[in-house]
Amino acid sequence: MNFKLFAAVLAIAVVPISAQAATKVTKADAQRVVKMISSDKAKTKIYCDMSKIGQEIDQADQKKDTKKVDELSQKMDDMSKQLGPEYVSLMDGLQAMNADSKEAQDIGDVLDGLDKLCGK
Repeated sequence: MNFKLFAAVLAIAVVPISAQAATKVTKADAQRVVKMISSDKAKTKIYCDMSKIGQEIDQADQKKDTKKVDELSQKMDDMSKQLGPEYVSLMDGLQAMNADSKEAQDIGDVLDGLDKLCGK
């Protein structure tokens, strides 16, 4: 899943996770999260399943099926918690960033490493 699509899906799905202010995240934070997820087969599977759900959310959103978007978003929200607080914090921080910024693109490039584990 490309970074902009992933960020958009996360904006829909993960916003309810944290009411607290997003913390600033860095490329190093993303690298730690990628290492944490990629070294754990169960977490890698969850991440890959979330990627598939993200694509389903995008399709449902294009069809203006808000009920399906909400249902899938809740499922993604629940799954993201299984990846750990570091992942949730990274996603919260990404949502607060300008997706076109160099820093956000660098973080997206790091996260692309996880997508490669999913056979993309």
